Amino acid sequence: MVQKISILGATGSIGDSTLQVIDAHPDDFCVSAVTAGNNVERLAEICKRFRPKFAAIADEALYEDFKAALAGLEVETACGEAGVLAAAAYPADRVMAAITGFSGLKPTLTALENCSIVMLANKECLVAAGSLFMDIAAQQNTTVLPVDSEHNALHQLLVSKSIEDVRHLTLTASGGPFLNLPLDQLAEVTPEMAVKHPIWSMGEKISIDSATMLNKGLELIEAQHLFAVPADKLKVLIHPQSIIHGLVTMHDGSVMAHMGTPDMQIPIAYCLGWPERLKANIAALDLADERELSFLTPDLKRYPCLELAFEVLNAGQGMQTVMNAANEIAVEAFRKAQIGFADIAGLIRDTMDKMTDADISCLADVYAVDEAARREALDSISL
Repeated sequence: MVQKISILGATGSIGDSTLQVIDAHPDDFCVSAVTAGNNVERLAEICKRFRPKFAAIADEALYEDFKAALAGLEVETACGEAGVLAAAAYPADRVMAAITGFSGLKPTLTALENCSIVMLANKECLVAAGSLFMDIAAQQNTTVLPVDSEHNALHQLLVSKSIEDVRHLTLTASGGPFLNLPLDQLAEVTPEMAVKHPIWSMGEKISIDSATMLNKGLELIEAQHLFAVPADKLKVLIHPQSIIHGLVTMHDGSVMAHMGTPDMQIPIAYCLGWPERLKANIAALDLADERELSFLTPDLKRYPCLELAFEVLNAGQGMQTVMNAANEIAVEAFRKAQIGFADIAGLIRDTMDKMTDADISCLADVYAVDEAARREALDSISL
């Protein structure tokens, strides 16, 4: 049976990789609904190639251009937040949730309530809403499959294993583009330098997060909620080659690793095929070609954002939401040259210090705390 796949964030790197896997398996999948933020040209190309039934552009000002680009196609269109939420609720067998940042929370929650399998590529959903998100998934009997290569690796390694038998889970990190840059030169880093990731091809925001390693911090929190593990069972290891994506250390001393080429089509194919495996035409890892696999303990002086993330693992959901919101503001300010690269961690820290009373018990609290943290961060930038 051909499965219907909806893609929220179809024009980004994850959306593009998802479409490549779907394109390679035309007898197994078809595209049901797609969304984009403001990339009219690319979304129109996707609609013409994959013929979804529904397409939405988030930027309402671009709606007329979008409709004109789709003239002659039999596709229902919409725009704005309502349009994106309609796409998330559109009938599908699986939804790829790949909208970047906190703005992806509402659409992904809508997908949880309307689809039995959500492939989660938006880590901010779990960082900002955490256990609330997973509780809703459980109530709706929705399976959440992690798309991030590290969590996807751990998901595969933990099949048929009890978390009680696990000593710790290790997420690997490349170390980003500044792994070997002298510390006194970090203040000179520009946005153009920060987005040049040495291994992965990603969007600007996640690339900058990778350079600060806040991205790995977000993934720690994501893993905490995905796998229901305490903070002391989570570790990070720098592995510049990005061949090993995750490790599980058992109480008997055994260490199991998931390995693969750094290609997002691999975890995406796993999610699309789960619980079976697709016969994907993706290059397999040849260890004989790998001259070196090296590992380093993260230097928290080099990566202060990662240190903040380790702190909030034990600080409760409110502070996790604050950190995520402050980081989104900080990254955007850095992209606009309003603050320096080395100021990102300081802005997040200042915002966290001002919001020590942040408390979350329901989804309304998540949105309120997020908004308040953004205001605090913006006020700090304007001083």
